Amino acid sequence: MKKYIISATALLSAVLFASCDNMLDTDPRVTDVTTATFPGKASDVAAMNVATYSIMNTMAGCDNIPTSFPMYMWELMSDNCYGSGGLQDNIAKGLHHFTESGVNDYEPVFKFLYGGIGRANNQIATIDNVPWKETEKATRNQLLGEGYFMRGLYTLWATQLFGDVPLVLTQAVDASQPQADAEKEIYPQILSDFVSAKNLMGTTTHLKDVETSGHANKYTAEAFIARAYMFWAGFYKKAGDLSKGNAPAINLVEQEGCDAKTLTQQDVIAGLKDIISNSGYKLVPDYRGLWQYSNHYIWEEAQKDDGKGYAFVKDMKSAHCFDQAGMGNNNTEELFQIQFMNASKWALDQVGYSCARMYSNYVSCFWGLREGGTDNGKRDKTYPFISGWGQGTPSCNIGDDWMVAVKALRTQTGDKNFDDIRRLGSLISYAEELPGYEYPKDDCEESGYSVKKFNSVTPWGCKADKETWWSMDPDFKSSLQNGMQGDHFEDFYLMRYADVLLMASELTGNVSYMNQVRERAKLPALAGYSLKALQDERRWEFAFEGIRFNDMRRWTGKDVKGGYASNALQAQAGKMVVCLGAKDKKRPMTHMTCSWSKRYEDTNGFLPKPQTQIVLSNGGMQQNLGWDAANNETQYKVLY
Repeated sequence: MKKYIISATALLSAVLFASCDNMLDTDPRVTDVTTATFPGKASDVAAMNVATYSIMNTMAGCDNIPTSFPMYMWELMSDNCYGSGGLQDNIAKGLHHFTESGVNDYEPVFKFLYGGIGRANNQIATIDNVPWKETEKATRNQLLGEGYFMRGLYTLWATQLFGDVPLVLTQAVDASQPQADAEKEIYPQILSDFVSAKNLMGTTTHLKDVETSGHANKYTAEAFIARAYMFWAGFYKKAGDLSKGNAPAINLVEQEGCDAKTLTQQDVIAGLKDIISNSGYKLVPDYRGLWQYSNHYIWEEAQKDDGKGYAFVKDMKSAHCFDQAGMGNNNTEELFQIQFMNASKWALDQVGYSCARMYSNYVSCFWGLREGGTDNGKRDKTYPFISGWGQGTPSCNIGDDWMVAVKALRTQTGDKNFDDIRRLGSLISYAEELPGYEYPKDDCEESGYSVKKFNSVTPWGCKADKETWWSMDPDFKSSLQNGMQGDHFEDFYLMRYADVLLMASELTGNVSYMNQVRERAKLPALAGYSLKALQDERRWEFAFEGIRFNDMRRWTGKDVKGGYASNALQAQAGKMVVCLGAKDKKRPMTHMTCSWSKRYEDTNGFLPKPQTQIVLSNGGMQQNLGWDAANNETQYKVLY
């Protein structure tokens, strides 16, 4: 098994450190631990640091991923995925249609993010309770920098989900703290936190030291500076094509590690070039090596001549398999990711939300093949993939749009069989790969595709159907004792080196960075840069990784009608899908209440703030535009 950075300490720390008992809680503070006595030594701060990170595990391991994990939520809100799932899975479908079935549908992610912010604030505020020695200064600065980084990250996710929200910078949180202006107050603070993190943290990466894998470093901060700045400049300032250099500077907040008054587009570019020139990160040589379906057990089966193996990975080099050095988890390309460990328990629970799988990548189960009483998940039906909840089905749009791009490449190359390895490596096509797949009788919005990147896999050597490949390790004993739901340990990438290259290309107009990404996919080099080519490249490279929706928003701009996002979302209307297992009676996709373009334009892509939090704020927060509960267009409607 892989070595996990999150140790048993995380289980304790996740309970010990949180904000005080109020609207922004995620869990109660143990009363015998106070800031007067804790932290007292460096290891205490390290434990607090683990607790700050562990919020990400909770979000990605919660029972209801569509209300707890931003990256998955954003995929369902984009044109990459439908909500789908079964008849009862109204949250997932409601999210995709920009509706709600209850006024607190999206409260879990709100509370988790503010719990993470509270832990980061605690870490920042109390770090000098420790009598640091001069020889420990680098350790102190690294831990402080990680606190700033995580506060910036959680705040970024909160404001991208909910818009103007409370900007919490202290340990004590007043329930009536008013919301802040995202454009003028929140983003300056987010970017100041990332700048502080960049200047305080070291450059050590897991490429040099396995013990730091999973932690942020200077290069991680530089990459997220770019991501946050580009969203602010595109969405709020409507900068348009960033390669033209039109993005304005943003004012920064003075705090430890952040002395600069402003951050400019050139500053952001310099940070990306620093990563490219000095970090040591590099693209893995084979795109398939990023994903668990290429593990060596499945690869070895593909080498046999019995025709039963998974042919898609047969031509890979053995050294490029997911579980080999430099590939998969802890690979040379991941700057930041959520890591998982075998510590899930049915008894685990956080703030009334069942999070038994909080140390397992439960996204894999949600994107697994929907069973619904069929034989899906049987190896003779769906090898090497196994069953799950089948929510977040890839849309017809991404399948159709990608094939348009592939056909153009076939014309360009003169090779009628040419394909984009990323399309084949990201999408499971039932017709092409799983002809034995059965459409469940309770399913909705089936496009004929499933997500391949995060789908759970099993080799023939596993003892039973639904048993994951992780169980092949002789030392492995499932902590949850439910392989389908608990044995998922594939990293969820939050920042890959490919993103660094594509952001650099977008900010500079230098096509060579984009061509490095295309070269790995074995695509012809582009002669020159264009925003359209960059937009397509990002969609194909990062399909189902939670990036598409906010890219669409920043390429559109706030309060824009008929822009990139609303047009792309509206293109879903009329696509033919299977519902309730009726494979021979497809029906057109229709919006629940009005249209995707209208719901996007009414809301700017923001979710409704939880009503309980608005009430607790006593007027400090106001509901987002487009979410008036009296408006029928906001309310979930049963379609199937």
